[in-house]
Amino acid sequence: MTLTDRFLRYVSFTTTSDELTNMTPSTPGQMVFAQHLVKELKSFGLKDAEVDKNGYVMATLPANTDKKIPTIGFIAHLDTSPDMSGKNVKPQIIENYDGKDILLNEEQLIVLETEKFPEILQYVGQDIIVTDGTTLLGADDKAGIAEIISAVEYLLRHPEIKHGKIRIAFTPDEEIGKGADNFDVKKFNADWAYTIDGGEIGELEFENFNAASAKITFHGLNVHPGYAFHKMKNSIRIAHQFVAMLPRHETPEHTEGYEGFYHLTSIEGTVEKTTMHLIIRDHDRDKFEKRKKELQHLANKINAEFGENTAVIELRDQYYNMREKIEPVFHIIDLASDAMKEVGITPKIVPVRGGTDGARLSYMGLPCPNIFAGGMNFHGRFEYIPIQSMEKAMMVIVKIVELAAKKY
Repeated sequence: MTLTDRFLRYVSFTTTSDELTNMTPSTPGQMVFAQHLVKELKSFGLKDAEVDKNGYVMATLPANTDKKIPTIGFIAHLDTSPDMSGKNVKPQIIENYDGKDILLNEEQLIVLETEKFPEILQYVGQDIIVTDGTTLLGADDKAGIAEIISAVEYLLRHPEIKHGKIRIAFTPDEEIGKGADNFDVKKFNADWAYTIDGGEIGELEFENFNAASAKITFHGLNVHPGYAFHKMKNSIRIAHQFVAMLPRHETPEHTEGYEGFYHLTSIEGTVEKTTMHLIIRDHDRDKFEKRKKELQHLANKINAEFGENTAVIELRDQYYNMREKIEPVFHIIDLASDAMKEVGITPKIVPVRGGTDGARLSYMGLPCPNIFAGGMNFHGRFEYIPIQSMEKAMMVIVKIVELAAKKY
């Protein structure tokens, strides 16, 4: 089976995660897909392939040399984003892409326009897998899974490539922030790992946001509006005042690179009570801590004006920048970078403007930077992936274990 065929098979599985079910995995389709992958891995001869009750798949490709080599892991996630439907995905292959707009769906006139997505022009002449415009594609992260499994198959077919023990894992519910919740680092037993879950070709990431969530509850007092003078406290208006005090340009739509932000994700309320949710992001730990303090400071200002406990804030740290854990073992970045160069790719070391399973795993004792899987425009109808990028990702995995056998 080719890498492309494998990917097209995988996107036929419906694995959308759902944070409201309070189950692990959060949706049954993820377990169905996990069981399929276990069967496939066992068919290759990976006898220890298994899926646990929480939907985590693990397997081992044994070393084919007596040389003592570090155990390297490769990880991808089973689920697709709940931001858009991943059911009944109908992928299309655009062969020898000509650089023009792509009509995804003639009936609904859905077009992938180069003016809106100019990055696609760098793939002129390549073969691109797109959607029919009614679903996401699922390259995030079924491309990563297909690349890892295809790399394992390649190594089995080429025993002349010497390598140490390789561990692979596929996790559920990454898209809803729970991919590392039940990951058994001790059982996985790798010296380090890479998530294959990045975007465009060449991406290599070992920095991500420090992240926190904030829930702020504003308490008001409802009185008949005709008799509200000096009595009513409208919690909606108070919440609006709080938002207006946040730095205007420190939002996702005004920041890039290493710039952090506050992001208002929801607000719902009545005169009596309004609840607001925000997320806080910053690569710099000191700035991250200052952002949390600033939210508390603004809540204190509200309370000083409208009375004690008008604004009640609950802050929760979500994950931290993995750079702190990767820098002491930076040779694993050099190894991935060298592997990319060996297969003709210029590494693009960029910060993740988000989080990965690897960030949490790094703090759980498994250093785990991120490598590109090749997809673009994740989480929406305009998602696509060049076949040649998938092939390069697969060969980077192969080259990493090959170089590790030579260097260590």
